[in-house]
Amino acid sequence: MTNNFSWRVRVYYEDTDAGGVVFYANYLKFFERARSEWLRAAGVQQQELMQTDAVMFVVTGAAVDYHAPAQLDDELMLTVTVEKLGRASVQFMQQAWRGEQLLTSGKIKAACVDVKSFRPRPIPRSVLLKIAPQAEHT
Repeated sequence: MTNNFSWRVRVYYEDTDAGGVVFYANYLKFFERARSEWLRAAGVQQQELMQTDAVMFVVTGAAVDYHAPAQLDDELMLTVTVEKLGRASVQFMQQAWRGEQLLTSGKIKAACVDVKSFRPRPIPRSVLLKIAPQAEHT
């Protein structure tokens, strides 16, 4: 896999606000889905990770910039780029595009934590082997 991953999403009525544009918080949902698909494409199944390694990824930080609105029926291209891979965390740059127009960009940090205590745990080696090639530039 390459460092850049992309995933398409369609804007539905439920994603929009009273003004007919995508409600700002829904971009975080879109980004979450894209990261989940990124992990799946890398061969990491989150449910299996929780059951076999007793760890999961949780978002610990998000900073989002909004550049232009998306509207009902738009098809968006969501991108996922690993900016930094730490011992127990991953920092992503994510973007939402409509064609050539950048609509939203965000820096999202996710930490690997124990499923019961929610305390940080190192990312399992099996996962690192699958996602590390995507972060070679860090």
